Amino acid sequence: MGKVREDQLRLREGQSKLMTRFGEIERQCNELKQEAQMMAKQSALTRLKLELMLGILKAREGGDLVQAANLTRVLRNIVAMEKANAILAQVKDEEDDP
Repeated sequence: MGKVREDQLRLREGQSKLMTRFGEIERQCNELKQEAQMMAKQSALTRLKLELMLGILKAREGGDLVQAANLTRVLRNIVAMEKANAILAQVKDEEDDP
């Protein structure tokens, strides 16, 4: 009987360790998903900015200065939002790390 109890205890300990490890793996998986989503958003934003820059160049080449100015304004707004978000993220990180 004592051997059976010892085996059961070892099994419970093993299960507990496996559940802990599974939780850690799940947490890491979620972190990786978030990082992948962030990279996809950054890539899309970079592509948008490049397309705006190309549009500005084409508008200037075509002599359409109004269109070039409008596209430049949009690009400036996007860059300003990125900077503001970066500052907010930095402040949040500083608040989280006392």
